[in-house]
Amino acid sequence: MERRVVVTGLGAITPVGNDVPTTWAALVKGVSGVGPITLFDATELSTRIAAEVKDFDPVALFGPRESRRMDRFTQFALAATQEALRDAGLRSDAWAPGRVGIIIGTGIGGVGTLLEQAKILETRGPRRLSPFAIPMIMANAAAAQVAITYGITGPSLSVISACATGTNAIGEAAAFIHRGDADVMICGGSEAPLVPVAVAGFAIMGALSTRNDEPQRASRPFDAERDGFVAGEGAAILILESYEHAEARGARIYAEVVGYGTTSDATHITAPDEEGRGAAEAMRLALSSAGLKPEEVDYINAHGTSTPLNDKTETRAIRTVFGAHADRLVVNSTKSMIGHLMGAAGAIEAIATIKALETGIVHPTINYEHPDPECDLDYVPNQARHVNPRAALSNSFGFGGHNACVAFRKYES
Repeated sequence: MERRVVVTGLGAITPVGNDVPTTWAALVKGVSGVGPITLFDATELSTRIAAEVKDFDPVALFGPRESRRMDRFTQFALAATQEALRDAGLRSDAWAPGRVGIIIGTGIGGVGTLLEQAKILETRGPRRLSPFAIPMIMANAAAAQVAITYGITGPSLSVISACATGTNAIGEAAAFIHRGDADVMICGGSEAPLVPVAVAGFAIMGALSTRNDEPQRASRPFDAERDGFVAGEGAAILILESYEHAEARGARIYAEVVGYGTTSDATHITAPDEEGRGAAEAMRLALSSAGLKPEEVDYINAHGTSTPLNDKTETRAIRTVFGAHADRLVVNSTKSMIGHLMGAAGAIEAIATIKALETGIVHPTINYEHPDPECDLDYVPNQARHVNPRAALSNSFGFGGHNACVAFRKYES
């Protein structure tokens, strides 16, 4: 018999706050974290805006020696993990050896370090490279650093499925607990992609918004005048536990993870299947594994990228799965405020979903001003709403045709 999986801790570093309470308060208020790029000189790029993390001081958190040995994406992940473990009330000297695991994913890993070290190699020669270059670049560095920091000897993995990464990490972590391979899983995603080659690369594809003069209005999921996504950075970590483990230690429980589905479009390296077939099947699988009927779902945290193709495709997929009930769903996009955190997107959106179940409040989709006939659901435009959802889905879809969906239920003892 599969064990119940519950969420007991949350941690986040985002463009609107360096912890979960600050981030959640900003999301409910509809605060945008998008602005001009300051991390590098973006003058020559067609897109000169992004959703940057602000006032993040790794030296204060980890000390100068340790912070120099971690790429920014690993720093984000470790900071978010620290918050999540504190929030869960879990101490590393109190858990059973081998029964705690980690799945922390990323879309691109230590790209900032890669570019920095490549420049040093070119300008100063191979002897000037950092001996920590390779371990800083590795996509599994965040998971490994968390394991080392907390002495975690259970499973430690990294999921890489582009923008579906964070959601896949949560779903796969829940599966470890379901089948009895772990009692606690630290899971989520982290990304620090705001470097010239990544932003320029997305821009040359035509994927990014070019509303450089209106950065806070640039990310506008489901709006008829959307022109692309806004790149973001950050990390989000969830602590999952078996219900028995959480109950035995008297943990506070946020919500229950009840279902998971993941599929592949197998059609195109960047564009989604235009009918949303893979996305729809991921939602169906999540509902089926949760034992939920479509009409029992109240809320969907959408992938909602603000790109012309994704938003209408996701809307079509939702209508395919939910039929007439789609008109009774509330659907929102966290990306309207924090941009697209890529490998971390699904994890922070899962936190937004969990907070909605906990508080009864669904945050708005900001910048929704012009209805699109092909995007015709209730997107909670511009103002948060008291909904009191009982069951919810969180969707993530990534380049490569990756689709992932996690189902959550409001916790009731």
